[in-house]
Amino acid sequence: MIDTILNALISFIEHFITTLGAFGISILMAIESCNIPLPSEAIMPFAGYLVSIGKLQNIHVAAIFGAIGCVLGSVPSYYIGYFGGRNFIEKYGKYFFVSKSDLDEADRWVDKYGDWSFFLCRMLPVVRTFISLPAGILRARKRTFFLLTFLGSLIWSYVLAFVGIKLGENFDALKSVWHKFDMLIITVIAVLGVLYIYKHIKKHNS
Repeated sequence: MIDTILNALISFIEHFITTLGAFGISILMAIESCNIPLPSEAIMPFAGYLVSIGKLQNIHVAAIFGAIGCVLGSVPSYYIGYFGGRNFIEKYGKYFFVSKSDLDEADRWVDKYGDWSFFLCRMLPVVRTFISLPAGILRARKRTFFLLTFLGSLIWSYVLAFVGIKLGENFDALKSVWHKFDMLIITVIAVLGVLYIYKHIKKHNS
């Protein structure tokens, strides 16, 4: 069962990137940075996997195009915050899976680290997807924000692509392990997904 899911996901990512080249990675990463739930934790490891089987040039191409995608996807989010302001995001943030507590958390990072929070948050799960909104609300300097977004995303993309390469190199060995725990893995993934959605719905209704 886990083989079917993994093979379908691999086939989709491989087809997408094979059709569009490295630009496919940029598009997928841009979607994530637009606050759409398509996690980079799934995109970049699969890009690394494609590197390991020779379907993509090398890790540098994967990481650079991944970081470019993050910057491109951050543009609309930044300007939504820039022109909409905090009240707009608090009112309509549920449509981006962004709650008031998410904004408060981002604010704490900005208060503590200043502009460098945009660099650090790009290497953190979850918070990296919505940091552009508070950056726009706070009217962060555009050049600084997008530069630090690129650098933080580049490191993040390199790490995830490297993980994907190593997984790809040991894919056959790992399949025997997945076979033993396929139902457990699927159950955990399903529970985490439900908890994520419930958490955000609860925040918006509170």
